[in-house]
Amino acid sequence: MTDEQEVTQPPAPRDPPVSRPARGAKLEVRNLGKAYIHNGQALDVLTNVDLSLNPGDMVAVVGASGVGKSTLLQILGTLDLPTSGSINFDGEELTRMGASRLAEFRNRRIGFVFQFHHLLPEFTAVENVMMPALIQNIPVAKARQMATDILGRVGLSHRLTHRPSELSGGEQQRVALARAMVLGPSLLLADEPTGNLDRATGQAIHQLFLELNRERGSTLLVVTHNPELASLMPRQMRMVDGGRLVEETDTTYRGKVAEEHVVAPREDGATS
Repeated sequence: MTDEQEVTQPPAPRDPPVSRPARGAKLEVRNLGKAYIHNGQALDVLTNVDLSLNPGDMVAVVGASGVGKSTLLQILGTLDLPTSGSINFDGEELTRMGASRLAEFRNRRIGFVFQFHHLLPEFTAVENVMMPALIQNIPVAKARQMATDILGRVGLSHRLTHRPSELSGGEQQRVALARAMVLGPSLLLADEPTGNLDRATGQAIHQLFLELNRERGSTLLVVTHNPELASLMPRQMRMVDGGRLVEETDTTYRGKVAEEHVVAPREDGATS
């Protein structure tokens, strides 16, 4: 099935919305810095970044390629460590946690959706979505029911036993979104979540993001070059000047285009 075929079919019936959690995450980021060592020299990617997210916020971060958006997302999701600064997450200081505590915290409290879905090819859709619950030692039967419920919510009740290779691109991304949401994370992070999809399928995923987030109450931060997706978010920010975040209500930076290239070399030679 192609993405184009998928979007022309009538939408699947929705399951009733689940109960909202008490609140999304509150984040306070102060003086965050990240530097990589390249040829023996420290290269700053992020410098003195400040960011406040209130519970239930839905925020888009746009900016030039290589300016550090994905690096910020990885640090907020505890996939990378900052060089300096603090990240206060619902009163807990993430920069003081050890590796094992961070891994447990990440799986329980944070959901991720990336441009490439990162589904495990040997497992079915429902098995992929079960993974975060199984890592939390939730019994298999309950984990399967949780995965089945959220897959139904994203319109994939008829694809539970299909492997990723048997799904269209849009369906794969719906599975990835279901996996990110299955534990009801208080923070949902998305990095170009529709960058690999055609426009019509991408629009459907955009709306699904917003609907799920409103129902479940997570704090949502999306990094994107897509102005259409960014415009759907109640709050929009632009990353400039070494990672500084500027609210888009500040007209000083409104004319800057996302395609402008500001390349920040990383330790592995890639750009952020």
